[in-house]
Amino acid sequence: DPYFSCSLSLQVMAEQELPGVLILDIGGTQGVLANHVALLKKHFCLITMKEFLANKKEMSKKIQSVFVFECRPTIDRELLESLPNLKVIANSGVGVDHLDVKMISSFGVKVTNTPQAVADSTADIGMALMLASARRLVEGCQIAISPDTEHFAVDWLGVEVTGATLGIIGMGSIGYKVAQRAKAFEMKILYHNRNRREEEQAVGAHYCEKMDDLLQQSDFVVLVVNLSPETHKLIGKRELGLMKPTATLINISRGRMARRHWCGSAVEVVFCPFALTLPSPTQMGPFPIYCISHTRVAGTLQINDLTQSIQSRQNLEPYPNDSFL
Repeated sequence: DPYFSCSLSLQVMAEQELPGVLILDIGGTQGVLANHVALLKKHFCLITMKEFLANKKEMSKKIQSVFVFECRPTIDRELLESLPNLKVIANSGVGVDHLDVKMISSFGVKVTNTPQAVADSTADIGMALMLASARRLVEGCQIAISPDTEHFAVDWLGVEVTGATLGIIGMGSIGYKVAQRAKAFEMKILYHNRNRREEEQAVGAHYCEKMDDLLQQSDFVVLVVNLSPETHKLIGKRELGLMKPTATLINISRGRMARRHWCGSAVEVVFCPFALTLPSPTQMGPFPIYCISHTRVAGTLQINDLTQSIQSRQNLEPYPNDSFL
């Protein structure tokens, strides 16, 4: 059938013209989500690492981008040298501290990420951890399901979030969304940022030029800053000592923002997403194990981006229209 042959040839040509994108795998524990592959294939010719390694000579010429999903595949000098037509490292997520951006740039390759995709959901997680800490939700659940529980102590008390003082360290897009949510809880909002934000009045936030002032006044402190040499280990023993004995520290930034001995410090309750720990966001190191031995500490995996809609956005958002120009 000439028509069928022509249609098939056009389809093959169209697929060949799509930019080649290297991914680790499809599905499984480390691959791109299987139910998102159809969307990606509308725009790209997906090449798995297995396919690439099996035929490097041919595949290396086709690949114009590497799609980094959950910090994989690893981007090293050897891989970059083997991809002569590479233009973009597209990172599915906000943080790029697992990428050597300087080295990648030296190859003339761009690095993109998804800065806006997770802002709302990360703010949601911050509020969830705040509420869980205030009302001792995790501890209460353990008591409720324990076979040893005979009665509930009348002096087992939490604290109220409504009307409390919230300190936000890092008033970027996520920090501002935390403030919007906190306003609904009628909280007094303080924030420390490199620059004062014009939008502070819309959420009733008050600027603290010095972080120490914020730490001393806050009932809850949300840490939401980008990881940089300046913010690495931003919170340590001295900073924790400035906080109220009953204060709560909620870390929704990278684990490297805080020193690992913070659980034994002056702060009574510390909440942190466990996945955001050393040595990388995808490895469960000794820090969370140390944390969970404390009955007043709870955390979660890095679930801020684990929704269907966010995962879909993170597939294409790292690819702006001019990515392959």
